[in-house]
Amino acid sequence: MKKFISILLGILTGITFPCIAQTGSINEPIRYVGGVTIDPDVHEGRLRYAIGTESRQTMRAHRTHDEFSDDYGWTYNHAPDLCYWNGKFYQEYLSNPVDEHIAPGQTLIITSTDGRNWGKPVVVFPPYMAPAGVKIPEGYTGYMMHQRMGFYIAPNGRLLVLAFYGHTEDPFLEGGIGRVVREAYKDGSYGPVYFIRYSSHTKWNESNTSYPLFTQSGDKGFIDACNALLADKLKTMQWWDEDHGLDGFYSITEAGSAFNYYHRKDGKITGLWKRSLCALSDDGIHFSKPVKSGSLKMAGGKMWGQATEDGRYALCYNPIELDEYRYPLIIVTGDDGIIYDNMLLVQGEVPQRRFMGRWKDFGPCYMRGILEGNGNPPGNDMWLTYSMNKEDIWISRIPLPVRYSVGGNVEDNFNNLETGGAVPGWNIYSPKWAQVEIVDFPSSNNKSLCLKDKDPYDYSRAIRVFHETGKAAIAFRIYPGLSDSAPMEIDITDRYGNRPVRIRFDTDGIIKASVGCKESVVIPFKEGVWYDIKLNVDASLYGSYSLTINGKELLKNAALAEAVKSVERISFRTGAFRNIPNRSTPNQEAAPPLEGADVPVNASEYQIDDLIIVSD
Repeated sequence: MKKFISILLGILTGITFPCIAQTGSINEPIRYVGGVTIDPDVHEGRLRYAIGTESRQTMRAHRTHDEFSDDYGWTYNHAPDLCYWNGKFYQEYLSNPVDEHIAPGQTLIITSTDGRNWGKPVVVFPPYMAPAGVKIPEGYTGYMMHQRMGFYIAPNGRLLVLAFYGHTEDPFLEGGIGRVVREAYKDGSYGPVYFIRYSSHTKWNESNTSYPLFTQSGDKGFIDACNALLADKLKTMQWWDEDHGLDGFYSITEAGSAFNYYHRKDGKITGLWKRSLCALSDDGIHFSKPVKSGSLKMAGGKMWGQATEDGRYALCYNPIELDEYRYPLIIVTGDDGIIYDNMLLVQGEVPQRRFMGRWKDFGPCYMRGILEGNGNPPGNDMWLTYSMNKEDIWISRIPLPVRYSVGGNVEDNFNNLETGGAVPGWNIYSPKWAQVEIVDFPSSNNKSLCLKDKDPYDYSRAIRVFHETGKAAIAFRIYPGLSDSAPMEIDITDRYGNRPVRIRFDTDGIIKASVGCKESVVIPFKEGVWYDIKLNVDASLYGSYSLTINGKELLKNAALAEAVKSVERISFRTGAFRNIPNRSTPNQEAAPPLEGADVPVNASEYQIDDLIIVSD
């Protein structure tokens, strides 16, 4: 009908009207309709939070104390992937000593039974060693790893782990060798390494490579699993980046990078690639020509899309067209896998990059969730893995349904929560050396939220979103156990991250607070003592707040540090507010490692309890 109207108008007026692209069709498979976008000048983008997101560092890179990480001391770590099988999370990532695409390269796996406590990385695909007499081809300088697909749970229940070997510095097409596979066993061990497919652009085969073809395995179940994967044209489309298939292996002839997909409710499959490219398929084999979605702003940091357990859909990406500055990490959601709204923050932290390296872009990027068929962890959550600064590996658990607002008052005493478990309603940022946990303190019947910090270049952070209000009465208890190396900074913020109220338990033993544009000394504090804090915040015109500690009002009608019209979050952070790196921070200037990056500082520890927030 639209085409008919266009032609009719053209006949009547002599003017040609183009056909209108229908959202959800091959012309525009997906669209973000929300008017919210990011402010590139701040790490959090001035976005609201996806409430309850729990983010934990699973691997902290070290160069001189590699026993703290992977026993190798390699500081380029990137491209993680995720699955859930046999009651465990499996997280795969690739690693190089210093730089991207510079040999040697290897692939490691970390496992966890709960998504919070992670083991030590284990090498699953070691650096490639060519057979005797086989030389590196002219124009290349070594061997590296590159992969877009890490896991496949076969119809027979076998878990295959996969990666790709290629040549430095370009592992694609003629630079590729082939895709390798091995089986993960239920006892935590792994089977032998095999090739499952060689690059179609080269003459690599069983006679000149280091591992046999999978068909040489004596395990029929493993061979069946490999054959099932090879027959799955939708899953293997993830391989297209490295080898475009001169032998006709792939059913597509053009695509973008880093493919993933999801099934819509109408049965169609939406394919997603880097740089906002998307396409549709009816059969999972043939896709429409990938088109750029003009409503999705992104660069080369990958895009992730999936159907979620609450019957909805989610996309995650870095909403900025700069490859070197990949932050923040956001989520948008929708009902049908076509229209998306409500851009919210998943990860807005950007710690300092401790080790300079080639193409180590700032921020949380290269996100991947659990692909269809690769397992379903307990609980009603969405799981997302990514690298931070292409250095450390992280995971985020996003509760479903994804939401950004809270109704009613807040009363959190933590007593009924599992020790070391989830903290409902709280957004958690927990590096390996700056952890946030529910602990049995002061007793197992009277628990609290503990923020520890021994990281010289990062902090722990816990944020509670409350009902947006112009006036809030806030009360909590805080116990500074140790405070000589990291302060506790407490901010009351608005929906954009502005900080009108700022209080600090400082490392010099003094409680300080903002009064307008200045910081005032409030009172000294002692370690090992509980402090009852009460705040009354008025965000109306020329707003103010009062501060009461242990029943004594110490600030009354103190001017806000920033003018806001409402407040909706309280933030506890074991470190100073940061906004470096920013979009002007040099990304590729040579620099030594940050001083003391591998050595923990004296631990600081703070307990938070009995948070009550009453919104006007």
